[in-house]
Order: sequence, then structure tokens, then C-alpha cells
Amino acid sequence: MPDLLFEARSTATPSPSPAFPAAAATPIAEAKGVAYFDLPCRSVLNRCTSPRMPFEWTINPYRGCEFACTYCYARYTHEFMGFDDPLDFERKIFVKRDAPRTLLRDLTSSRLEGRSIAIGTATDPYQPAERTYKVTRGILETLARCRGLRLSLTTKSALVVRDLDLLGTIAARSRLTINVSVTTLDRRLARRLEPRATTPEKRFEAIETLRAAGIAAGVFLMPVLPGITDSESSLEAVIARSARAGALYLASQVLFLTSSSRLRFFAFLRQDLPDRYRAYRDIYGASMEHRESYRRRIHDLVDRLRRRYGLVSSMREDGEERPNVAAAPGGTAMAGAGGAGGEQMPLVL
Repeated sequence: MPDLLFEARSTATPSPSPAFPAAAATPIAEAKGVAYFDLPCRSVLNRCTSPRMPFEWTINPYRGCEFACTYCYARYTHEFMGFDDPLDFERKIFVKRDAPRTLLRDLTSSRLEGRSIAIGTATDPYQPAERTYKVTRGILETLARCRGLRLSLTTKSALVVRDLDLLGTIAARSRLTINVSVTTLDRRLARRLEPRATTPEKRFEAIETLRAAGIAAGVFLMPVLPGITDSESSLEAVIARSARAGALYLASQVLFLTSSSRLRFFAFLRQDLPDRYRAYRDIYGASMEHRESYRRRIHDLVDRLRRRYGLVSSMREDGEERPNVAAAPGGTAMAGAGGAGGEQMPLVL
């Protein structure tokens, strides 16, 4: 089988043409090999039409992610910015500093009633840049003024507990769940796979803090990496720790690789886990997903272990909403001033 994969280029990526969104970005800082840009945005609320996803709208406070997870599927999003080096995803971070103000204009009842919003689908909203720019906190401040929303936030950072005050307010007025991603309890392996992410134990401590505050939180055991984190003992360690942390649910998914994420992950394998490279090349060389039989086996194994520790797969089991999810008083009733065209804003003014 020919080697379809190449090492990620180390040469600097040329500036994107004016046709790409990055051309409108303004440099604002550079540190430790990472460049930061201010990215104007006309809307921060993006519609998701993929049938694979259980949400209709997404919010991503940043483009790119400093956590530099070797397997990250979202690297392809930088291609839309005009960058084709997979490493640019972690080296060029675009900050949507006006996102909170823009979101206020986006939150109209006609667009959102009965629909769900996922925060952090193509970037981690609590990556290192958030400590400085606080875009995610600004977005939460806007959402805390609303009632009747259905929200989820996904992160692998313990920084999420910084915003416990806002999360509590949001949970009292809307439906909110926090998904904390964990791939392994092995700290050394996690550091190789996710170089700048919070340690696994710190993530579980964050779950404990969230649950103690009454916030609905669970674990995304994602991705399960074939031949690396897929042993029964490895999976059980994460599931058992999730239960001890008070997680309400645990969902899992086997690794899938887009073309740009494949470039980065295969380069990582050749350097750090060369004995796994050939098997991955044979399986993922021409496909984004592992074989159905393998995915089914992992699904059944995780399901058995999950039930052993009293966890469910999501906040909705058998079509029922678990009682720990805080619903907004009065259901989805909206209050506030009219927006463009007279539409109601779901804001508490």
C-alpha cells in the first residue's frame, strides 16, 4: 500500500489570500511560538446541519486550539481560513473578541426555540488563550441573561471552574450540561497525545467541583484510540474515575480522522509510537473511520463497563430528561426586547 501520508511541513505558511476570512484578522500578540489574531465576526452562532450531531447550533469563541491534541479532527477548519499546514491549527489562534456582543444580536427566539446550542465543537473554549482574552466568559455572561436555552459546553480544561458563578446562573435559567473530554488516565501518555491540555486528574477534579455546585456534568471518553487507549483496563480506569467524580453520564467514540488530522496524527505515530504506525496506515489510510466490527466491539465493551459503574450514555436515556438538568422557570417562555424584524430576544433584562 503506498504511503499516502506526509510529515506536517515545518516551513511557514504563506499569508492567506483576501478570499479567506483570515485576511481580515489583525495580529494582536505572539508568545511561545503561537501567534494570536483578532478575528471580526458578523455572527458567532453557526448552524450545524450534520445528521451525526445532536445539536442545531454551535458557538466557537476561537479558531484553532493551543492544546495541540495530536488526533484533533477539527484541524480541517483552518483550511477554511486559507492555511493547509496542520500545525497552523495550534500555532495561529484567531480570537473572536467581539463574539459576546455579536451573540446578543444572534439570540432570537425564532431561531433558537426548542433547539440546542453546543459550545466548543471545533476548538476548546477554555484553551490557554481564554485566560487572557476571556471570550468564553463574555459569551457566558450573555447567555446568563437568557431563559429557556438548551446548552452544552465541551472542554478538557479545568479552567471551566473559573466561571462557576455564570454556569450556575445559566443552569438555573436554561438547560446546561458540561462535557469534559478524557482519553486516558495515564498522565504521561496524555501529555504526549494532548501536549498542552489539563492533566486528566485535574479534569476529574473539575467535574467534582461542577457537580458539587449542582451543575450537570459528564465525561466524553473520546476518542478511543485503537491499540493505544482501547484496552479494557484503560477504558475501565476512565469509567471508574468518572463515577467517583460524580459524572452523570459517559459517552464514547472511536477515533475518526479527517485528512488534515490524519497528516498530524500519523506524523506523531511515526515519531512517538512507530510500532502503531503501519496498523493505523492500513486502517485509516483511505478511510476516516475504523471498521464497523471494531467500533461495535468498543461500543459494547464501554456499555458493559458503564453499566457496571452506574453511568448512562447521555443526559437523555430512553427519551427521558434526567432530573439533574436545570430547566428554565416557565419552560421556554421568552422575555425581552424585540430584535430585528420585531423578533423577541430570549433575554432577561
